[in-house]
Amino acid sequence: QVQLAESGGGLVQPGGSLRLSCAASGNIFRINAMGWYRQAPGKERELVAAITSSESTNYADSVKGRFTISRDNAKNTVYLQMDSLEPEDTAVYYCKVELQTTWFVSMQYWGQGTQVTVSS
Repeated sequence: QVQLAESGGGLVQPGGSLRLSCAASGNIFRINAMGWYRQAPGKERELVAAITSSESTNYADSVKGRFTISRDNAKNTVYLQMDSLEPEDTAVYYCKVELQTTWFVSMQYWGQGTQVTVSS
């Protein structure tokens, strides 16, 4: 069994910064891709940023130059540094982790979500 623990959301003014964290624990053989998604009210969940095991990154056009994804493999943790936040960034943010519990078994896990609200 694997658990994901997210933290770091909250209320911030436009132009401010937040850092999200997502730590995986449990029966983990190897972690492959890690990523952050978000879902605003009335909208579909969308990819924000992703990072592979070789630390290749991918960002949504709307966050390029403002958000930075990184990972700490020793801690099984993925981070999302969010700078120059805009009201349009308001959403529930979810981490997703693709991992192997054994050499042959791959699974995807989602975090519980953390609210990010950008408002003055």
